[in-house]
Amino acid sequence: MELGVNLGYWGLGGESDNVAVAQEADRLGYSVCWAAEVYGSDAATVLAHIAAKTERIDVGSAIFQIPARTPAMTAMTAATLDTLSGGRFRLGLGVSGPQVSEGWYGVKFDKPLARTREYVEIVRTALARERLAYEGEHWTLPLPDGPGKPLKLTIHPVRDDLPIYIAAIGPKNLEQTGRIADGWHGIFFAPEHAELSLAHLRAGRGGSLDGFDVGVMAPVQVTTSDSAADIRAAADAQRAFTALYVGGMGSRENNFYNNLACRMGFESAAREIQDKYLAGDPAGAAAAVPQDLIEATTLLGTKERIADRLKAYAEAGVTTLTIAPGGFAPGSSGPSLEERLATLRTFAEAAEHAEV
Repeated sequence: MELGVNLGYWGLGGESDNVAVAQEADRLGYSVCWAAEVYGSDAATVLAHIAAKTERIDVGSAIFQIPARTPAMTAMTAATLDTLSGGRFRLGLGVSGPQVSEGWYGVKFDKPLARTREYVEIVRTALARERLAYEGEHWTLPLPDGPGKPLKLTIHPVRDDLPIYIAAIGPKNLEQTGRIADGWHGIFFAPEHAELSLAHLRAGRGGSLDGFDVGVMAPVQVTTSDSAADIRAAADAQRAFTALYVGGMGSRENNFYNNLACRMGFESAAREIQDKYLAGDPAGAAAAVPQDLIEATTLLGTKERIADRLKAYAEAGVTTLTIAPGGFAPGSSGPSLEERLATLRTFAEAAEHAEV
């Protein structure tokens, strides 16, 4: 199982810390360093900066938002980043959500599956340096009855098979991800509920996940002991993160993370978290997050306890496990640089201890 680190959202303070985190992950042998975007910093610029400051670790977008760029622009950016990094770029894509797509980008959030499928087809065609001609529901290239002509990307990415990952949560999106992508960006993944996601990915790939990167992101909180009190305190530190996504990422009618919590058996709690978050009570929403949900989806405890949990992830079929040692929620101050670096080291040691 490969290890990854997610720097989260840039521009919220501690930028030099993020470089140090990426460099330490590089030194420790982590496989990939991801950067995110929402409606602040863009991930492409951050990844170019990180690639220039590191030597071996892959850099990846987690994710480039599909409504933010045309597919041809994404192909250009991916090829450029792969070239600048010496063949170390991984392209992660996602449709984002209706509030961001329509409120920030002015792009209607309709037919996300078809839009994603067409987008990936165009990106792959461009990266293969074929002349770009496409007729779909959402994109037509070149535009008909005009001066446009099929063009070919003028640069060549280092790799002919630049990997494409998709962030997916819902069953239909997961099945399509298995069918059209090289890897998956999963979140709130619990090994005990692995088949809620993996069964759909597997279906999209004809029954087998061989050669497909099952990647998930998990928050991590290292403790000095595995006492009930320490584990409870560690879980408390993650409540706001879970509450934000389950309660506030999307509308009442359209929140993918809330739907996932419901499928995992936390219907009542998910409803309470959302009710409180949307009513302007994030603290109450955080308090409503069940301990069991946090422990299922977060790495908590000592190196030994985390190592045991890593075995469960590996046995469930995860091939890349990414941690967010600084927190992932926008606006969270998070731990100090020293704490983040210590977490990176402990996680690497736990993986070695677990022999995954």
